[in-house]
Amino acid sequence: MKALMRTSTAATAPGSPPAASWIRSLVVSHSSLSSPSSASPFSPSPLSRRRSIKSPWARRKRKKALSRRRWYSLFTLDGRFRDGGVKFLKKVRSRGIDPSIRAEVWPFLLGVYDLNSTEADRNAIRTKKRKEYQKLRRRCKHLLHQISGNTLLSIDEVNMEEGPTTSDPGSPFSQDLSRRHSFANEHPYPRRSEIIIVDPNLTDSESSDSDSSYETGPENLDASPEPGPDNHTFKFRRSLSVKRDDPALESTCSENFAMWQRIIRLDAVRVHQEWVLYSPSQAAVSAELAAQRAESVGLKDYEHLEPCMMYHAARLVAILEAYAVYDPEIGYCQGMSDLLSPIAAVMEEDYQAFWCFAGFMKKARHNFRLDELGIKRQLNIVSRIIKRKDSQLYRHLEKLKAEDCFFVYRMVLVLFRRELTFDQTLCLWEVMWADQAAIRAGIGQSVWGRIRMQAPPTDDLLLYAIAACILQKRKQIVHNHSSMDEIMRECNSMAGQLDVWRLLDDAHNLVMNLHDKI
Repeated sequence: MKALMRTSTAATAPGSPPAASWIRSLVVSHSSLSSPSSASPFSPSPLSRRRSIKSPWARRKRKKALSRRRWYSLFTLDGRFRDGGVKFLKKVRSRGIDPSIRAEVWPFLLGVYDLNSTEADRNAIRTKKRKEYQKLRRRCKHLLHQISGNTLLSIDEVNMEEGPTTSDPGSPFSQDLSRRHSFANEHPYPRRSEIIIVDPNLTDSESSDSDSSYETGPENLDASPEPGPDNHTFKFRRSLSVKRDDPALESTCSENFAMWQRIIRLDAVRVHQEWVLYSPSQAAVSAELAAQRAESVGLKDYEHLEPCMMYHAARLVAILEAYAVYDPEIGYCQGMSDLLSPIAAVMEEDYQAFWCFAGFMKKARHNFRLDELGIKRQLNIVSRIIKRKDSQLYRHLEKLKAEDCFFVYRMVLVLFRRELTFDQTLCLWEVMWADQAAIRAGIGQSVWGRIRMQAPPTDDLLLYAIAACILQKRKQIVHNHSSMDEIMRECNSMAGQLDVWRLLDDAHNLVMNLHDKI
């Protein structure tokens, strides 16, 4: 309980179940049904050993977050981790990070700095990354000048030009209007009968959910819009696969950038104000500085915003435009501003926020692919976890034709950002990033066992947490909900009612028992 108070991350609804989760109960009951002859009486079965292992996020094991003093003690005199970062990742994974050092720690978690780098290496990296970001920003300004003669449309003009949004972003199989255009946050998710199916020509053998980047030359999706019969629905044609130094990238990026920059501005001014409490220096920015930043990125119609929100929106515009140029296959899609806003609140330098965001997007970018193979893969994993863990719930979902788990689409798309509070989101993401950093560094399961990390690191911790979230609501879903729409409303009502540490605790149990089966 002390740990919950220190992070202010517990938001459990009144009347929520006790800490001993349904997951442990199911494991215990399953173990009791196993044959006594299947294991030696003198050695515990694998299932028993798993059951006896305590989650690093269980209430009794939860300790203080990684503090500044402890953080500095992890380094040698030349600024290198003493053990290659193993102890560092262990502490982040089980305790979280003190807010005062997040800006120093995140570049390690997100791959901006190598875990074996020295302080001199990191100084050189910062200089290089600053210059690369400045080059991207110059490229953005050049494109904007080409597109509109250095004048940008106002928000009202964009709304009139774009027309009303008729497709909802919740559709995992919708065409580009839900993927490439902004939508009001209050829009309900559609019924699957309303979903427009993606052009099958877009999903062929060239598409993959691998961790691709432009150094390896993924395919490029040309986002040039062609009006559909309703004047609001567009089709996207696929262009040639290009690399960053390919001349074809110049025209492709120019064609798409006009649309991206308009949508970015729409979303930047709508961002939630939660971040203000966690970034006092940015919250106290002057009106003059905020106006200068807004003018520097061509942000108009911001008079209704407070100076801090104007400043934050201008930063989001600059960073998201740079990312659209950096990764033109993805460009900009609605939802990416939700992922960037917490990073921009923590990282006060634009170039640092950009490279942390780029590191985050190496995996999250697959959520925004036009062919949506990444989203489909993740929904399928959530479905398989539920099927393995709770066959009764899965049969009920099959009866409702909801076994594809479409109802958790939003959770997958923006990584729980809409369901958790700001601070809860950061806690979950940090644990998830620590797992991914361990995998990148080649820290194997045996190492994690030696340092008593219990569950092995996984790239899919988010999906286990989403499955745990649904399994926590199994009783309501099985007994009270008779349609997928009702389940979807149940999921939407979870916002602000979840305990992130309980989610991680339950996810730990799922990883321990199912990671080698999913």
